[in-house]
Amino acid sequence: MKPSIRVLIADDSQVCRYYLRHILETDGDILVVGIAVNGEEAVRFAERLKPDLIVMDINMPKMNGYDATRRIMETNPVPIIIISASYDSTDVKMTFHAMEAGAIAFLNKPSGEGDPDHDESVKDFINTVKLMSEVKVVKRWPKTIISEAVRRPIPEFRYKRIPKKIRLVAIGASTGGPPVLQTILSGLQGEFPIPVLIVQHIAKGFLKGMVEWLQHTTILPIHIATDGEHILPGHIYFAPEDFHMGVDSAGRVAITRTELENRVCPSVSYLFHSAVNVFGGDMVGILLTGMGRDGAEELRLMKDRGGITIVQDKESSVVYGMPWEAVKLNAATYELSPEMIAQALENLVDRNYIIANSTIENEIPKKPS
Repeated sequence: MKPSIRVLIADDSQVCRYYLRHILETDGDILVVGIAVNGEEAVRFAERLKPDLIVMDINMPKMNGYDATRRIMETNPVPIIIISASYDSTDVKMTFHAMEAGAIAFLNKPSGEGDPDHDESVKDFINTVKLMSEVKVVKRWPKTIISEAVRRPIPEFRYKRIPKKIRLVAIGASTGGPPVLQTILSGLQGEFPIPVLIVQHIAKGFLKGMVEWLQHTTILPIHIATDGEHILPGHIYFAPEDFHMGVDSAGRVAITRTELENRVCPSVSYLFHSAVNVFGGDMVGILLTGMGRDGAEELRLMKDRGGITIVQDKESSVVYGMPWEAVKLNAATYELSPEMIAQALENLVDRNYIIANSTIENEIPKKPS
């Protein structure tokens, strides 16, 4: 059977180019159709070769991975995975700008043979390439020509007052999550009165850079959580790398390194379960784009306890995995776009309202009893 996934590699390191090609072509479904040594070549090859996916280094001569991604997504859109072997702050910053420009995922370069993580990193790399090759991407408009005519309008909701007080917002995200978090957090106003706890599955070494990048898009303070700190209203807390994050009965952050949950650490499931134990139904749980089922069962638990549960809609999800698992469990009351999620949070916490959308398409149909 002929390979079905055509991949273009863009990397200025000859060693990395051939190593990546070797790894990818060990899988019978993948064929490397071109190798670019800089961003300018990547732009040309993307137009000429029409690959199914591009694996793009971020730091290259002549044109870096960010500028190449922006050009490709404006002219010949194709799924792009950004890869990096460096934790340099400039490279990390460019990686997140590349995601703003349309890149759908980022990964560390697979570790070399002899490294204890080699087999697992190669497996994750190949699986991500295969999954991302199926993502449908759209043309990005240059910022200079974006107008109200090309912006998607955000539908208005109707609301109903509820007696309960929302005391916490808990969010889980994986592949494709950072730009979605950017949209949601940038839509929250400065007087947002509720703490927000977030678990984002992310490549090692990128968390600090993501927090700094997000800090430029919201006026709310963002922290990488530390054990024992008090959860403050209007503050955003991210689980640190390789640690689960929860909350204790005194309203403080609880950080622990225990066994993996759903094969990951930090785990969305751990956060959701811990938060429900403390806040019961007085909270909002949100599950965003990502592979796997992390957080789905615990979102159902949250809903059963009276919490407000939201998942990202299929149309805006890079990977409709975690949200779909929640939908299948009847764990989600609402399925919304990132823009609508931000709008819903503003109304839920600022005016103590709940979405009452029995007639709108975004409500998840109730399963027959």
